[in-house]
Amino acid sequence: MSDYTPPADLLAERIILITGAGDGIGKAAALACAAHGATVILLGRTIPKLEAVYDAIVQAGHPQPAIYPMNLEGAKPKDYLDLAGTIEKEFGRLDGLLHNAAILGSMSPMAHQDVELWFKVMQVNLNAPFLLTRACLGLLMKSKDASVIFTSDKVGRSGRAYWGAYGVSKFGIEGMSQILAQEMETNTPVRVNSIDPGAVRTRMRSVAYPGENSQANPLPESIMPAYLYLLGADSRGVTGRQFSAQEFVLPT
Repeated sequence: MSDYTPPADLLAERIILITGAGDGIGKAAALACAAHGATVILLGRTIPKLEAVYDAIVQAGHPQPAIYPMNLEGAKPKDYLDLAGTIEKEFGRLDGLLHNAAILGSMSPMAHQDVELWFKVMQVNLNAPFLLTRACLGLLMKSKDASVIFTSDKVGRSGRAYWGAYGVSKFGIEGMSQILAQEMETNTPVRVNSIDPGAVRTRMRSVAYPGENSQANPLPESIMPAYLYLLGADSRGVTGRQFSAQEFVLPT
């Protein structure tokens, strides 16, 4: 699946913020980052899930993480600025930002897309990553080597019928990732890339593909090499790229 083996201390001393860290890919990423030395800021809306990830990290003897509860659907611009202020006070900088949180919305034709649900999907999947990135750019600029990862999807790289708001939001994520990468490419320590996890054994995947044998899909842990590579110093200079986690090979 991957030709990259991350060094054990790949993320030592790094401060990494992960959204949707309580479950699925976000949880796997938090555990993997902590295992490779990072201090992880766990952001999500369900506190018991975040606490479970926190406990797992601490019990494994990894750097003590932090929990920051936030509901991206209802968060206002000030809430993101408050988060950035808290990170600056506690840590002084940010070395990595993984935008993982997303909601599916409804699988239906454009003509039947529920308007309120459309706005909700856009708020969580597109507006929230924009607001969070905007609020955290100053913190990322204080790092010697910072990485921003936007989680994409193949339906955000090639349009597919019935994917509605979710598909459109992921097209927006790809555009935002590419624009920000170009803006950060010169004279900044910040690199920006997008990653498509592919078919992974998560709750969202089972809802999106109810007829699929979910047990045949790989676990989120199996795709972590791509994430670790992009968050670590080994990917320094790699920016503005689109990656697929399950077909990951080291860039040339």
